Formats: sequence, structure tokens, C-alpha cells
Amino acid sequence: MKEIWGIRTRLQLEHQTRDLALFNLAIDSKLHSCDLLNIRVSDITQGNQVLPRAIVMQQKTHRPVQFEITEQTRTSILAWIQCAHLANSDFLFPSRISASPHLSTRQYARIVDAWIESIGLDATGYGTHTLRRTKATLIYRRTKNLRAVQLLLGHTKFENTVRYLGIEVDDALEIAEQTEI
Repeated sequence: MKEIWGIRTRLQLEHQTRDLALFNLAIDSKLHSCDLLNIRVSDITQGNQVLPRAIVMQQKTHRPVQFEITEQTRTSILAWIQCAHLANSDFLFPSRISASPHLSTRQYARIVDAWIESIGLDATGYGTHTLRRTKATLIYRRTKNLRAVQLLLGHTKFENTVRYLGIEVDDALEIAEQTEI
């Protein structure tokens, strides 16, 4: 949480509107990079409002995944849409290179590295997938509800969620110890 707030605060203080919207949506959505960057304005807005929930079709699994968009994220996205003068049909994070319609996953990785380094951390220990995993891990730690995390990540197999979260024997024993019969 300290790192999340460190990055978020730095982006706010530096008035990096696009990066703040990208960071916040990456955390909220729990999407793979390719799915996050493929979002169009119309996928998450209705009229001039950012929706509190959205559904995106995952490229990897071809299955829909639903996610919430917190108030803080909605505010940052709306500021970005207005600042960049984006139309409904535009990609939410367009590329500055005319040959590419939206940010590439490689450019997104570079942006994430810069965020990490800006708060004094070694970028080799973090990446775009860290952002996908962040909220899922926090939800699991608070609730121990693997099924909920599985649904939020769009995993088809329970085992994938267990492996993804890095649940160890100690976690399982802790849950067992809290359960009395």
C-alpha cells in the first residue's frame, strides 16, 4: 500500500493526468496489459460519466471479466478524457505514434518502470503484472476468499488463482487454524 500511495501521490503532484488514470485503472481493473491498453472510452463511460463497473472481453481467454472502477479512478479517468479531448470511439490510452492506435505493452512496461523508479525502488522487482496482481492480492489477504479473486481475475481454473497469488502452505494452515469444528 505504501508503494501504491507513493506512486499515486507523485503522479498527482506532477500533474501526470494520463499516467494517474492509467495507474488507477490498472490497479482497479486487474486486467492483463493487452486488455487494459485495448480499452476504448466507450467501454467505461456512458455520456460524460465514467461507469462504476465495466466488462471487458479478455484477449487471452476470450471470456468477459467484470471490474469495479472506484471513485478515485473515475475522477482521474474523466480528467484524462477531458484533458486529451478523447471521443467515445477513441482508445483510452492512445499512442503518440501514428502507426499504433494505443500504447503498446512495451511502452506501458517502460512507463511502469519509471513509476517504480520515481519512488526509489528497483524496477527489476516490479512490472505491469504487479499492478494486475496488487488488488487481487489485497482482496485475498482481507477476505481469504479465493473464489471471489478467481472471478475477479477471470481465471477458469481454481489452481491458477492459487498459483497466481502464491498461496503457500502457511496461508492454508492459518486459514485452518481459524476454523473450529
